[in-house]
Formats: sequence, C-alpha cells, structure tokens
Amino acid sequence: MAKSPEEEHPVKAFGWAARDHSGHLSPFNFSRRVTGEEDVSFKVLYCGICHSDLHSIKNEWGNAAYPMVPGHEIVGVVTEVGSKVEKFKVGDKVGVGCLVGACNSCESCSDDLENYCSKLILTYNMPYHDGTRTYGGYSDTMVASERYVVRIPDNMPLAAGAPLLCAGITVYSPLKYFGFTQPGMHIGIVGLGGLGHVAVKFAKAFGVKVTLISTSPSKKKEAIEHLGADSFLVSRDPEQLQAAMGTMDGILDTVSATHPLLPLLGLLKNNGKLIMLGVPEKPHELPAFSLIMGRKTVAGSAIGGMKETQEMLDFAAKHNVSADIEVVPMDYVNTAMERLAKGDVRYRFVIDIGNSLSATKP
Repeated sequence: MAKSPEEEHPVKAFGWAARDHSGHLSPFNFSRRVTGEEDVSFKVLYCGICHSDLHSIKNEWGNAAYPMVPGHEIVGVVTEVGSKVEKFKVGDKVGVGCLVGACNSCESCSDDLENYCSKLILTYNMPYHDGTRTYGGYSDTMVASERYVVRIPDNMPLAAGAPLLCAGITVYSPLKYFGFTQPGMHIGIVGLGGLGHVAVKFAKAFGVKVTLISTSPSKKKEAIEHLGADSFLVSRDPEQLQAAMGTMDGILDTVSATHPLLPLLGLLKNNGKLIMLGVPEKPHELPAFSLIMGRKTVAGSAIGGMKETQEMLDFAAKHNVSADIEVVPMDYVNTAMERLAKGDVRYRFVIDIGNSLSATKP
C-alpha cells in the first residue's frame, strides 16, 4: 500500500499544493528525504512563479499528478550537506531550478546538458530515482543532489535572482548556443513578459542590438526606457513589419500563446534563426516557403545544463542582470496565478516563502 505524502520520507515538510485541475493551491503537509551523502538541504526563502507552474497545476499539458507542489525557481540558505558534498557548506546561498536529476551517464549528461537527458527528473510532478514524486519550491525546505544545486553569487539579490533559475537560463542558453552574442548583431525578442524582459537584459549585456516585438504598442516606453531595448516593433502593424523585413540575425520567441510565425520569419535576414521558447497549447503552423527562401531556421531550446546555469548566474551578477519582480506572500498565490493568466504582472511574481509560509499552517 502506497504511503501518504507525509509518510514517504522522514523529514517533515510544509508547502502549498494543487489537488486537482482547478489549479487551486492550499496548505499541504508532506515530507522530504533525509540529506544523503551527496545531497544539499536548504531552507527555502523565495520561489518564483513561472508560467509553466500555471500550466502544470491546471493540467494544461496533460501530465499532472496530484497533489502537486509547484515551483522551480527556488533560492535559500544551506542548512545541511552530505559527507561527500564538496561545493557547498552550511550558510551558503543556493538555488535549484527546473531539474533535480537525470541519468548522469548518457551523452547529454556527459556534455553538461542534463536538461536534454531522456531520463531527466523535473523539480516537481515527476517520479524521483526512489520512486517517490518530486515536490517543488512552494515549500519550506528543499533537498537535492549537489550536481543540481547552484551557487547564488553574493552580490545577487535573492528574490530578484530566483527567476533567473528558469527564465534566465531559458533565454541565456539560446543566446549563447545560436551565436546571438556577437557585437553588431541585431536580435528580436518576441513578447515582453517573464522571459522577454530578462532576454532583453541579457542580450544588451552581451552588447547586441535588440528590438522588442510585441502586439501591445503601450509597452514601447517600458521596453526602450526601462529595459534598454534599442527599438520596438508592433507585430500587428503591417507598415512596421514591412520596414523591418530582413533586418534581424535572430529572434527569440518567448510567447506561450498560439501566434503566426510568418511575420517573424519575414523579419529575419538570410540564414536567420527563429528560436521557439514558449510552449503554446496548440501547434504552430510552419510556412515552409518562408524557410526555404532565405535558408532560414526554426529551432527550439529548453533551459540549460547545470554548468551553463551556474555560468549564467555568474554572468548576470557581473552585469547586474536580474528579474523585475513583484514579491507576494504565500497566501496571495491563487490571486497571483489569476493575474499571471491575464498577463497582469511586471514581470515575475516571487513568493516570499521565508517570511510568509509558516503563517499559513492550519
């Protein structure tokens, strides 16, 4: 007979969980494993709210298992380390992002691309090596293998740094991999949300020209004056699209709603690349003729490996890149999800776990 979430492991834990596809979150008692010899345990202080948390709790991707404790932008302070842990000590500021495990032996893992391992284990809503389910960061404690823990640089604010563990690496990795970091390049960023605003900051830190592409003309001032984009393009304006045709070396598309790709492909130079980062509920239509004429590429990218995630954090700290956040208490989380669904956040909610979670215990 299966044990209850409270009885699976020896260490008591408390968080907020969704119980069904309504996505409503409420207080939840569960348990964490004892700190193993290669594990790092830490007290969770902040956890970002990612759009994938909203998709997951509502089972919009069809793979939900309840009860579900979401959260994969987790930062806190180390409370215990295993006997074989070498990189961390008690008191260190650390984070856990989207991954807590993989096979650690395949070609992807050997290449520091654990994110593309066929046996990757996500931070929540997946079976762990021991068969129990993983629970995320909307909780008081976290334990993870040292390989899947990153160090938060001393000069990085914890709350504003938390979203970099998903949003940050999701945009940093394709900027690097597809060569969008060379000075003089012109890069488009589609969508000014949790991913898009961080993408603009990283791209500018690399020294490239950035055009923010949005359906909302009202975001122009914010994109240019606050985030530092060089120009702004309204994707529903035929004249603006026509004027910018064939001017961009690459585009990062961060939008997670279905939208036409044809206008974006038109903006690319010959050999340009359109990189998909958002995951809409319905498949995109891909116009082949637009790819053939100009030898253009449509590709995808998902987060990054652990080595690159640490590299991203160190780069962000050096260049003062962090997320623009709205810090909320734990009991505001359902309202935050409603607002997130409407796009009513600039640009990432972060839950103040350390100062507000314990007050919600029944």
